[in-house]
Amino acid sequence: MSNTRKMPQRKCVGCQEMKNKKELIRVIRTAEGEFLLDATGKKNGRGAYLCPSRECFQKAVKSRGLERSFKQAIPKEVYDALEKEMEALETE
Repeated sequence: MSNTRKMPQRKCVGCQEMKNKKELIRVIRTAEGEFLLDATGKKNGRGAYLCPSRECFQKAVKSRGLERSFKQAIPKEVYDALEKEMEALETE
């Protein structure tokens, strides 16, 4: 019997690829309706996952993947704020 642990798999809303949960960035909608990046993966709220790349973020915006996951329209200002947060994570 193998002792390897199963890693949770999640689908990127941009490229639609299944990847390990730890490889993806979680975007959450809080109960107050605010959208945030969740680097820890432990914040409360409805979540959607993205690859940590600009290309996947652009695909998610173009295909409305985040809107589909959250079942609501997302204002352009939110996309701009999320893009700035992702750029900050890429430079770290």
